[in-house]
Amino acid sequence: MRYINTLCEGETIRNIYLCKGKRSAETRNGKPYDNLILQDKTGTLDGKVWDPNSSGIADYDEMDFIEVYGEIISYNNALQLNIKQIRKAYEDEYNPADYMPSTEKDPEAMYQELLSYGRQVKNPYLRKIIEYYFENDPEFIKKFKNHSAAKTVHHGFAGGLLEHTLSVVRFCEYMAGAYPILNRDLLYTAAMCHDIGKIRELSPFPANDYTDDGQLLGHIVIGVEMISDAIRTIPDFPEVLASELKHCVIAHHGELEYGSPKKPALAEAMALNFADCTDAKMQTLTEIFKDKQGNREWLGYNRLFETNLRRTEM
Repeated sequence: MRYINTLCEGETIRNIYLCKGKRSAETRNGKPYDNLILQDKTGTLDGKVWDPNSSGIADYDEMDFIEVYGEIISYNNALQLNIKQIRKAYEDEYNPADYMPSTEKDPEAMYQELLSYGRQVKNPYLRKIIEYYFENDPEFIKKFKNHSAAKTVHHGFAGGLLEHTLSVVRFCEYMAGAYPILNRDLLYTAAMCHDIGKIRELSPFPANDYTDDGQLLGHIVIGVEMISDAIRTIPDFPEVLASELKHCVIAHHGELEYGSPKKPALAEAMALNFADCTDAKMQTLTEIFKDKQGNREWLGYNRLFETNLRRTEM
């Protein structure tokens, strides 16, 4: 197995990858070609099939595992595979785990740490919300441990949702200790639940793409609906507390233009927004610098940060 992050310009390779994307196009001269996105657990690689009608190109579809033969070139400072042969791989020729980008941390250890924060919640109603999903729902737990937090941008790997949620809760722990105005129980519960809607917004790997509900509703609305489902099972759940918890989830993106239906109006909602934004941006930087490992030059303008980025001299 040749992982994508080990490939070098000038190599000729024959290897199996997941065809994550396939799009037909035409050159300026009207000649058809195919754009592919090839994926393994270390990343993605652009592929070009300049002669899709060649006898060496067998039938295949998006999300198939395919064996490709071709040459690695550099185009616009990024590696690309010029593909001469393709065949659909047999199931016994590949291990699906090799094609799913995954967290580098221990999922079970992370989950147990997350549960330890949940057990610190003293409010009995909020505690039951946490128990409803994170302790008593095996299907939810399995999905939550293995799901990504995004299609792209940050934590777009198996276990990313768990890793991101734990990081957000850790930030909230610091803020709850530093600022007594914060209701720790509400903040911890909101932090644990803020992205639970992503298990329905995104499909599992290897697709990791938006579901119909993800496109139509989004994870914030889905998450609030899930919280409402849990609340309906808890007798006498206080209406004000329910609204406060839902508000924290609704407002955790901070701004209307970032997808939040409401801007934060509670101190806990603001703290959750700060924690969510900080972890998302720091993880994005981590992934950018990891992708550009060894590059000590300026990395170019980044739209998310609206600045030109450079790695620190170590």
